[in-house]
Amino acid sequence: MKIVVVGPTYPFRGGIAHYTTLLVRALREAGHDTRFYSFVRQYPRWLFPGKTDRDPSSAALRVECEYILDPINPLTWWRLYRKIRADQPDLLLLQWWVPYYTPFLTAMSYAIKRHTPIPLLYICHNVIPHDGGGMLDRRFAHSVLHRGDAFIVHSDQDRQHLETLLPGATIAKMRLPTYADVAQSSTTDPTHARATLGIPRDCPVLLFFGFVRPYKGLEYLLQAMPLIVQQRRVQLLVVGEFWVDVSFYENYLREVGISDAVTLINRYVPNEDLPRYFDAADVVVLPYVSATQSAVVQLAFGFGKPVITTRVGGLHEVVQDGVNGLIVPPQDAPALAQAVLRFFDQQLGSAMAAQARQTATARDFSWQDLVRCIEQLEADLTRRKE
Repeated sequence: MKIVVVGPTYPFRGGIAHYTTLLVRALREAGHDTRFYSFVRQYPRWLFPGKTDRDPSSAALRVECEYILDPINPLTWWRLYRKIRADQPDLLLLQWWVPYYTPFLTAMSYAIKRHTPIPLLYICHNVIPHDGGGMLDRRFAHSVLHRGDAFIVHSDQDRQHLETLLPGATIAKMRLPTYADVAQSSTTDPTHARATLGIPRDCPVLLFFGFVRPYKGLEYLLQAMPLIVQQRRVQLLVVGEFWVDVSFYENYLREVGISDAVTLINRYVPNEDLPRYFDAADVVVLPYVSATQSAVVQLAFGFGKPVITTRVGGLHEVVQDGVNGLIVPPQDAPALAQAVLRFFDQQLGSAMAAQARQTATARDFSWQDLVRCIEQLEADLTRRKE
């Protein structure tokens, strides 16, 4: 099958870039002729809330692609459309995750459906943005997605959003695949990792990882920390670039007297540095206020780390309470504290770590399973045209 994929990859950073790269790799390994078109620029500098959208990793994930697209330059949309039309693929795979891409994706999907017979498959990472959900967000999503022939989502919540938005749409819900390839350099030895961070080898370590944004719920974990340290010595590592004012969190830590128990590392972590933080941790804590799925969960499982998270979106579909992690209600600091204490008091770490590693290698979390889904959707769309 000939497939065209459009999306971010190296030198851009983040979960969607990793996702697209791993998907293209899996499609090519499965024998599909996969043309991959990516961005020359994702965002104008003044629109991007972080320090840079470039990946500093020296061990970055890479696949062959052609850089052509600028989402705010319609001339590049036209060039990309002409290339796709000349390729004559059996399937065009586009991705939707934030309203910023509405103009480009609306124009591209219109041109493809108006002037070509190419089937259009959308992978929806977020039908509605994490911190959105208003009427305008729904209109943007409908503007982009209503021309899609089929859709892949990674949570029941996104399936429900899409069914409401597009009744009768062809939707496949697949597990968010593993990010174990990003984690494969792990030493699985916490002693050295903790030593490099100045943490005693016998001190339990919690890890909050990823971009710090309001929907990630870091404030509730920090509110839980005084309740935790009253009963047990722990060290919390907060590792990731802050897209909010870091001084708010620093002031809070000082006010409640837990600065010594919390380390804030305000930077994007290159792939080669990931083992330092994940190997040091006993458990990854993700107190999200809202979510569909999380690549950080899959990354944690790739490192064999259990996850304590909240019952929002599709997180509980992957983190099984009492098996490979613990689930608590969102925005509930006392419940979060009790879950952390239970994790250590009942010595759940070893058994849950084994389950986390097993989850990372399960068939239904594999990229090959996602490829099979894409193959089946393309076959179904082809039969409909006959």
